[in-house]
Amino acid sequence: MSKLSLDRILQSQGFGTRKYCRALVEDGDVSINGEVQTSYKTAIDTTGLVLEVFGEEWKYREHVYIALNKPANFECSRKPSHHPGVLTLLPEQFTWREVQPVGRLDHDTTGMLLMSDDGPFIHAQSSPKRHVPKIYQATAADPVTPELVAQLLSGVQLHDEPAPLAALTCVQRGEHQLEIVLEQGKYHQVKRMLAAAGNHCSALHRSAIGGLALASLGLAEGEWCFLAQEHLDLLVP
Repeated sequence: MSKLSLDRILQSQGFGTRKYCRALVEDGDVSINGEVQTSYKTAIDTTGLVLEVFGEEWKYREHVYIALNKPANFECSRKPSHHPGVLTLLPEQFTWREVQPVGRLDHDTTGMLLMSDDGPFIHAQSSPKRHVPKIYQATAADPVTPELVAQLLSGVQLHDEPAPLAALTCVQRGEHQLEIVLEQGKYHQVKRMLAAAGNHCSALHRSAIGGLALASLGLAEGEWCFLAQEHLDLLVP
């Protein structure tokens, strides 16, 4: 059991500064179990807590774990430079509680993007030492050949890499389509590997991370969802 004052709870959930959260309570905008709260100093048990702020329900979460079906032309950055940031696709509360992408997808790459405010989780999922496999659907500019698949499976040399990098698996899915599974997580790896193998990546989509497939979440492009523990368990290699 963990008890916190109501203003601290609201702040931890991303509703704004402590001062603003106190004003929310004082203005009668916060309810619990249908009862309007009158004191922000009240210590409240956070176990199973559901808040109502401006009439909208918010379940208390110590940390949030999110999957986003990222559209093209969004940057995976808290400070985007050329395109809107992926945080603009989420409720404002997540910006206040410093949710950030787990790793990055290029602005023109679509598909599964994990996001969280749990630092150890972000570090663990981003670490190449974890060897978390990621599945990509790549569209090649030139037709896919058996030789291209063989090259990607045996390994290609990338600039600034000490040794060749190979796909864990690589399967042709169409005249220009490849399904590539990687576990290294290097910068622009799929695009660079295709270029090193003499082709060019014209479109890229990440369809799964670990055992968690984007299709199983039922998210349309631009939609997001909270991840439950059973989803997080699928991310463990």
